[in-house]
Amino acid sequence: MIRNRFFVIPSYRILSLRDSQAFPLEQWEGNTSPAGGMKATMDILIYGLINSTALALMALGFALVYGISRIPNFAHGALYVINGFIVWSFLRGAGLNYFLSIALAMVMTGIIGALMYQFILIRVRGMAISEIIASYAIGLAILEGLRWWGFKGMSNTLPVFWEGSIMIGDVPIDMHRILVVVIGVAVVGFLWVFTHFTRIGLALRGMAQDERAALMLGIDSDRMALVAMAFGAMLAGLAAVLLLPLGNIVVEKGYNVLIQAIAVCIVGGLGSWMGAVLASFLIGFAQILTTVYIGSHFQMVVALLAIILTLILRPSGLFGRQKELEERV
Repeated sequence: MIRNRFFVIPSYRILSLRDSQAFPLEQWEGNTSPAGGMKATMDILIYGLINSTALALMALGFALVYGISRIPNFAHGALYVINGFIVWSFLRGAGLNYFLSIALAMVMTGIIGALMYQFILIRVRGMAISEIIASYAIGLAILEGLRWWGFKGMSNTLPVFWEGSIMIGDVPIDMHRILVVVIGVAVVGFLWVFTHFTRIGLALRGMAQDERAALMLGIDSDRMALVAMAFGAMLAGLAAVLLLPLGNIVVEKGYNVLIQAIAVCIVGGLGSWMGAVLASFLIGFAQILTTVYIGSHFQMVVALLAIILTLILRPSGLFGRQKELEERV
């Protein structure tokens, strides 16, 4: 008999609204109830899928930017948080419609990403250490600026998209998390179609595969890097609007999301967004198993261990094509 501490749900509100956006089992720690092996297995499978999808959403923007421009965007977590802050500001301050607020916030986050590249990162592109320092400094300025502005505490929240919950077997799942999985799958499918059947997507794909060959074919490297930064920032914003309703908008989330994204991309292979998707499942299920059998406070340790072990055993990651890429992170 497995002693499972995470699946007693006293009410629908505890299930669906206020827990860690990346780690859906964390909210039940402290509740105790014995669960059979089959029940625990179903819990792990379902919430492992949800957690893996959340990690993939967090990491895709980072992976895309690095794959195209070879810039490790250490402001990725800050873009995630600032998008949530913008949506919250439009909702609370301007009183705009929720989905209009989301659309405007994602556009603004994309513009912020493009401006970051155009005015700062373009000047240090190709210098690995300078890229890391510059992007991390931007992210640090954004996050700590929000903290200085008073955007702190646990009172800033976004509403869920879809109220209610369903049971799959004996496992309760709220509808918003189901939407996260559905939209996550749709985003991966969209990226594949976009990079295989559109001019801009093919240009981005060409840059990712061989920048020198792409330059010889007339593709503007800086323009594509600018597009990638904007697109990556919007992907970070999409992850934020999907995952932040499951928790609170706090500055610390920016640092957590950055670590998770780096872990996924290093394990999957820097520059490979499909590798990032696979790595998100490996790390996502590992985190859920850790939560069930050890404790939710060890989840971040899983991500850090994944980084360390990958750099020791296979520095280029699962799908890394270039062995020198690990030196950049």
